[in-house]
Amino acid sequence: MRAVRAVGLAATACVMLAVSACGAGAGGGSSDSRTLHVLVGANAQHAAAMTAWQKRIGQQFHQATGGDLSFDTFASASEEQTKIQTSVVSGTGPDVYQIGTTFTPVAYSSRAFATLTDRDWATIGGRDRFFGPQLAMAGPDAKHQIGVPFVMRPYAMVYNTALFAKAGITSPPKTWDELVADARKLNDPGSGTWGTAIGYADDYDPWKYIWTNTLQSGGRLVSDDLTKAQLTSRPVADSFAAYFGLLTSDHVVNPKAVTWKASDALAAFANGQVGILPMVTPGAEPTLRAGKVHGSYRFAPMPTIPFGHSSSPSGAQPVGTIVSGDNLAIAGYTKHKDLALTYVKLVTDPENQLFYNQTFGDLPANQQAASGLAAKDPQTAAFLQAERAAHPTPFTGAWAQVQLALANVVVQSQPDLASGHVDPAATAAKLAAAQNTVQQALDRQRR
Repeated sequence: MRAVRAVGLAATACVMLAVSACGAGAGGGSSDSRTLHVLVGANAQHAAAMTAWQKRIGQQFHQATGGDLSFDTFASASEEQTKIQTSVVSGTGPDVYQIGTTFTPVAYSSRAFATLTDRDWATIGGRDRFFGPQLAMAGPDAKHQIGVPFVMRPYAMVYNTALFAKAGITSPPKTWDELVADARKLNDPGSGTWGTAIGYADDYDPWKYIWTNTLQSGGRLVSDDLTKAQLTSRPVADSFAAYFGLLTSDHVVNPKAVTWKASDALAAFANGQVGILPMVTPGAEPTLRAGKVHGSYRFAPMPTIPFGHSSSPSGAQPVGTIVSGDNLAIAGYTKHKDLALTYVKLVTDPENQLFYNQTFGDLPANQQAASGLAAKDPQTAAFLQAERAAHPTPFTGAWAQVQLALANVVVQSQPDLASGHVDPAATAAKLAAAQNTVQQALDRQRR
């Protein structure tokens, strides 16, 4: 799932499957060609496979419509947001955007995307074609949806079965305290093995840990009526303390993880150097299959009981994952809506959904494809189990600022993390600043 990154804009790369213009000024504002412009996230880890997939879809699209596809990419969600803002002002840009589920509220608030009609949904195969929980992030309600589910990335954890057997652990942890206890049993820094791993420098993952543990503890990052920021609440502070504490007090995380991205944590697990890796998506599969842990790993749902508890506190939500994945949104200014709907139907057909899964690991949002896959593969079944209990993040255009604010708290805490101690008072001060930023963003949404 994509989230707002605390980084600057990156240059975009264009993969051309047809002779057509590339860039923010191309596409939707022009009606003189049958070229559909599609914006997708860059995939540096599997660049060659992505190019091959785009070529395959381009050929199918041409056969179906006589038109061509032109793919443009973004390297971060901040760049994605900038492209949307540019398109809103200019009335030109990509015809179809592939956007993360948590970014969909931001896109919706821009009013730059077409609200899907019942006829549109029928053209692409109907709402019931898609896995139900994903539709919770298609729009603020069933009558105002802009996003069509493309892929699902529910979060789960993966554990090393060989290390579990060696440590005498017979089942994956169901609470965060159990995870820490198991991680201590698995911990053997002398041999280069660590109980768990965290990508503290990742641009996407840190806020998800805080969101998860905050809700599991009965708290919220934003009030249910979407008007008040709650980043200075006790559940949020406790979530940060536990998150940092995995390294600073529990000592079950490699100190090098202060500078790790999620891909570094995954690589360490794939090399057999980590016992339990939380917060992974089905996209981890290609790396794990090619790693030293091949044949010695299993997926399981994330713990749903917060740190310091053996059962869910009163009023808490036992969530294990956000509703995560990508949606396809059609620009409101496009002059090629017919082509856009054809593209959406094409890439969400069962055959193409399964091909995408086999290539990149992401789960199909198409119910038929996902259910068929789960029936054959217990690894997939674990993710679908997590998906059925997925919880949507608040549908507000200010959500980008929530993610960015939480990410900035982690970034600003990295020097303290590297020293081995994070002062709770320093975290509280950073959260107070983040609270002000998010509250201002929420206030702007109400104007």
